[in-house]
Amino acid sequence: MTIDTRALGFGGGERAVYASDPWGSRGRLFPEDGSLTRSEFQRDRDRIVHTTAFRRLKHKTQVFISPDGDHYRTRLTHTIEVAQIARALARALKLDEDLAEGVALVHDFGHTPFGHTGEDALDEVMKPFGGFDHNAQSLRIVTKLERRYADFDGINLTWESLEGLVKHNGPLMTPDGKGLHGPVPQPIRDYCQLHDLELASFASLEAQVAAISDDIAYNTHDIDDGLRSGLLTFDMLEEVPFLAGMMKEVRDRYPGLEASRFAYEVTRRQITHMVEDVIGVAQVNLDTVRPHSAADVRAAGQVIATFSPEMAQTDRAIKKLLFSRIYRHPEIMRIREGASRIVTDLFAAYMNDPTLMRSHYWVNHISGLTDAARARHVSDYLAGMTDTYAIRVHGELFDQTPDLR
Repeated sequence: MTIDTRALGFGGGERAVYASDPWGSRGRLFPEDGSLTRSEFQRDRDRIVHTTAFRRLKHKTQVFISPDGDHYRTRLTHTIEVAQIARALARALKLDEDLAEGVALVHDFGHTPFGHTGEDALDEVMKPFGGFDHNAQSLRIVTKLERRYADFDGINLTWESLEGLVKHNGPLMTPDGKGLHGPVPQPIRDYCQLHDLELASFASLEAQVAAISDDIAYNTHDIDDGLRSGLLTFDMLEEVPFLAGMMKEVRDRYPGLEASRFAYEVTRRQITHMVEDVIGVAQVNLDTVRPHSAADVRAAGQVIATFSPEMAQTDRAIKKLLFSRIYRHPEIMRIREGASRIVTDLFAAYMNDPTLMRSHYWVNHISGLTDAARARHVSDYLAGMTDTYAIRVHGELFDQTPDLR
């Protein structure tokens, strides 16, 4: 994909007409005075970084359970990498970098311990009570569960940041109110009754670059962690022509390079090629759509910041490789089975005796709630756990805890 370098915003100051305007924000659910030193989106980003939920990402799994080693990605390191790519894309496209970074930093807040395994297990036990969705849980955290401010629950983010959190992967509803990917999770519908996030439209371009940055980051870094673990080999990467080409380029330029440096040279080229592809596609789409405001981006009826067809095919091939070689590897499946059991056991224990949730803010009022309301509080408590805390409390409540190493 060819890039028009003359149109790139390398200075970080100039915003395009289609960028989100921090001084023209639709505001916050609870009105607040503005800051003399920071834009509204800067304040959002800073609030996100100072949350308990952000700190907990340090001990939540990305792919490899934390006891496997200190050098594997956690949710926190993954999130920081996503934010770095999102900011780079936002700068190149002359967007609001703070909004793009904020959406990237908050996008994984709702993830459970033990990665997608924990989410799948929690969703299964929550099916009778409306299910569990990590995106909806992220919204609950920033609008309800973070309890820091005297005037409101949550952290009172701007409409634009909340929209980006909820819709960074695209619209959730059709214009006539039907869910595009099944029923819209109840927590999202409940919040939109108070503060309409316009679920039938696309999100801002800042949110779109955060979403594609997530794909770029986890594809690349799951390869890096897979090589580090030994579950992936360089020979396996040859299955994907794009990766084979990157490896040939590195071998030709640096013959005999040690494995760790070779891996990094490959993955950094992977990130560069994917980022440049997104920039090129976005420039073409912007020339076609010609949006004159962030509202025009939302009404465009298409994703503007995305991969080219060729890179999208590469993206699918990489995901297929990771799925077959890592995510479904027998050793990972054994660990996933144990992690799922921990989440399921804890859910049953807390539903049976909510007082076991000693630090949950609602524990003294939970006994009189309906089963559905109780289950939602239990899922809030479980989803907030780190891997290490979930393993520890399971060991306190049960005679035998699965070995996740």
